[in-house]
Amino acid sequence: MAPRNAARYLSALLIFVMLASCGSGRVKDGPPGRGSRPIALPGDAVPRPELRSRYGNGPDYEVFGKHYTVMASSSGYKERGVASWYGKKFHGNLTANREPYDMYAMSAAHKTLPLPTYVRVRNLRNNRSVIVRVNDRGPFVNNRIIDLSYVAALKLDMVRDGTSFVEIEAISFDEPSGDRPTRQVSIRQPDSPTPAAESAAGIYVQVGAFGDRSNAERRLMLLSSIGSAFIVEDAAATNRALYRVRLGPIDGIVQYDVVVKKLADLGITDPYLVTQ
Repeated sequence: MAPRNAARYLSALLIFVMLASCGSGRVKDGPPGRGSRPIALPGDAVPRPELRSRYGNGPDYEVFGKHYTVMASSSGYKERGVASWYGKKFHGNLTANREPYDMYAMSAAHKTLPLPTYVRVRNLRNNRSVIVRVNDRGPFVNNRIIDLSYVAALKLDMVRDGTSFVEIEAISFDEPSGDRPTRQVSIRQPDSPTPAAESAAGIYVQVGAFGDRSNAERRLMLLSSIGSAFIVEDAAATNRALYRVRLGPIDGIVQYDVVVKKLADLGITDPYLVTQ
């Protein structure tokens, strides 16, 4: 085996072994046990330019028979989906970039973002927002887009439920010049937390946006077997109307997983979470 191929093989094998931590669902996990040190919630991770890690950055790897390609850059990355968290079972284990996992640190795992990357994670249920440093790979579970450290999940008030609908947005930096990083680009200030009981926004799955209403109606008919679907007409952003087809409201993660599976069976593989 050529040295380069051997190095890539060993890197992929290392990722596979270490990342059983990130959402495989086969190992019982949880918060710190009784008698553990008191939890003093830390501040958010402080974004700063960092060199790309030598470990965990692929450029590609395979876990549980599925192939993943690491992004060349985190610039412009923004996604909505379901977050999970991992805790005491993996505390002290090596992460994908060979740093010890600390469930009390503001960190996270993601399948394809470069390591490390700083991201803002907003809980769509209560509008709480945190900044974490992505230094691990996972979660390798369907319909999960990020695995948060225990303390990050605690700050987002999602430890009890185990999962939550979130929005992830990468915090990008100017490209490095020479051997010194350049200044950080401006970072949007976090939204003010809103108590969950006062959050009026419902969660919906958007399954298409069309310039022709007849196309939207055809999509609507296709979704009739899944649940309550409707068309939202939006003429504010463009010179002509845009017809968005949505399903919902989504009551929880279990219903979301069922809806995504049914959509995939219909050949719709790009649903998008929206609030309204």
